[in-house]
Amino acid sequence: MSSTPGWVKQLKPSGPQGSELLAAERASSNLPVEQLSELLFTKEGLARKNKVLSVLKSEKLFDKTPNYYLGRTEHFQSAVRRAKALRNLRVKNNWTLEEYRLANELISEPLPYSLHDGMFVVTLSEQGTPEQQKLFTKPAEDYKIIGCYAQTELGHGSNVRGLETTATWNPQDKTFIIHSPHLTASKWWIGSLGKMATHACVMAQLIINGKSYGPHPFIVQIRDMKTHEPLENIHVGDVGPKFGYNTMDNGFLLFNHVKVPHVNMLARFSRVDPETNTYVPNPVPTLVYGTMTWVRSTIVMQAGSALARGVTIATRYCAVRRQFQDRDAPASAKETAVLNYKMVQARLFPLLAATYALHFTGKAMMDMYSENQKQGGTGILADLHASSCALKALSSTIAVDGLEACRRACGGHGFSSFSGIGQYYGNYLPTVTFEGDNYMLTQQVANYLLKSARDVLAGKPAKNETTRILSEFRSRAETGCAFDVIGSDADIVAAYAWRASSLAFDAQHKRETLKTPWNDLLVDFYRLNKSFAQYMVVKNFYETVQAEAKRGQVSRDAVAILRALFRLYALWTLDQEASEFTGTGACSERQVALIRVTVEQKLLAEIRPHAVRLVDAWAFDDWVLDSSLGRYDGKVYEDMFCRASELNPLNRIVVDPNPNSDVIFRKIEGQDPRSKL
Repeated sequence: MSSTPGWVKQLKPSGPQGSELLAAERASSNLPVEQLSELLFTKEGLARKNKVLSVLKSEKLFDKTPNYYLGRTEHFQSAVRRAKALRNLRVKNNWTLEEYRLANELISEPLPYSLHDGMFVVTLSEQGTPEQQKLFTKPAEDYKIIGCYAQTELGHGSNVRGLETTATWNPQDKTFIIHSPHLTASKWWIGSLGKMATHACVMAQLIINGKSYGPHPFIVQIRDMKTHEPLENIHVGDVGPKFGYNTMDNGFLLFNHVKVPHVNMLARFSRVDPETNTYVPNPVPTLVYGTMTWVRSTIVMQAGSALARGVTIATRYCAVRRQFQDRDAPASAKETAVLNYKMVQARLFPLLAATYALHFTGKAMMDMYSENQKQGGTGILADLHASSCALKALSSTIAVDGLEACRRACGGHGFSSFSGIGQYYGNYLPTVTFEGDNYMLTQQVANYLLKSARDVLAGKPAKNETTRILSEFRSRAETGCAFDVIGSDADIVAAYAWRASSLAFDAQHKRETLKTPWNDLLVDFYRLNKSFAQYMVVKNFYETVQAEAKRGQVSRDAVAILRALFRLYALWTLDQEASEFTGTGACSERQVALIRVTVEQKLLAEIRPHAVRLVDAWAFDDWVLDSSLGRYDGKVYEDMFCRASELNPLNRIVVDPNPNSDVIFRKIEGQDPRSKL
């Protein structure tokens, strides 16, 4: 195919131009985008992002133009180059760890060092002794060793206690013998393991004198430091292509009686005494899962941003796209902007509200994690663990389902890679299953809530937010409630607390009074987890809006729109869960009917003029989104046609379509015709 003709390049889209349409959208709103951006990210955070972004955009290696055309091996090769370059840029620019993580996020694809930085180094830092910090953490921070976090196995994922890999203490030579006794003991899905890692933090069952003491972390070298070949009695490799995430070398790993020295068991919280050959337990056993708690907390923090990418793209595109005429409009009327259709608003605007709700909840979650670390990692561990599990399950589900809803809202063009949603969706999709399958995590939350309910029933004083709302419910359980969910924002939050508390006591009664089998309660536990997580999201969103109204750092108009977003998220979600709210007495069926009218006739209309500015506040650079449909300037069709016609390598190939010919490609533009095709 010849290059795009000049006459084609001169063509323009019909009707109003996309740039004109988005300019009109922004002019219809007085929402202060800069103030909202600073509320989301702070002025310092935005400056930091722009500084890092300018560096990345200036580097040719990070040009995203080829991304949508690469195969698996090419994509991984490109990712390794970028990972190495990013590490060197960090050193060259003296980036902080936060700036380095920000750069990874801006690149918008998982890089092969990300699990080294995000889990291996974090685990070493949090669970290693001072001696182990010197031995392992410092070399890992300097990239002299590359590591991964090897927990999940072929046969076990969320059930960490069921892991089959063993680490048997050998008192004769004071070593641990790491072994994979079954095929299902193979470590599986481990990021950075398939091709990159030289070392692995292996979660294995500690065995002493034939007794298992549960999973513990061991540092195991898996590849030669000079040749990078697997060491003897170690079988390691990449697990193969996936739905997405194909820039990451997720790997498998098997051990055949591999010895590691005593110092390789991370021992900050528990250890084996080499003199007595006895186990010295951790006074707080759950601290061994600190890495997962941190990762889950970051997932909650990132969920709002992940969803916001899709919402930004879909909102801008639907503001530009024109389809059909309003049936009630005059015959001479022009085609209607897709964003004006109520059904599209009902699909997108609750997701737009959810981006803000999840972001504010994520900030609260990270604050909670930081507070726990200040208290030595034990202060509010049970609350943190339960909150991170509940919110990880809810937030990642909302983000994944929301990204797919955004893709569909873009119609046929949403199926194109150029939309910028599909590939990102594929990369984000595993979030609902890694670091705890979202359905399995609900059982851990249920354990916490059942214990909290027992404490309240036993008359123990409220010690945290959970026992506070449970105690409040018990004090009013006989008299009931009368929440004004239409007229009072505070009552909306109270209704969510009531519903979660009611479901908690109901589950406690079924389990401990009626002796209902655990398996028979799993659906109840799922609903309980969801109600608890939704309460936290609604509460955090409400408290953020209230705080901003008092601080006065954003305009009153902005606060009013934030309040409308809060009400839309809270009331829309309440409507989706209406049977539980009415069934627990948190609100009446009549109130639910009024909620639907409020959402459909009032809140969607309130948000419509500000929709584009509300997504602009997320401050996504076009380079970050890499989307034809989500361009800030609205040049949707020009960009899409350019990518298809001019950048698409398949259009540089002439095919031989004759079924009787052995030739596949007659000619590849730019390639010597005498070379073998």
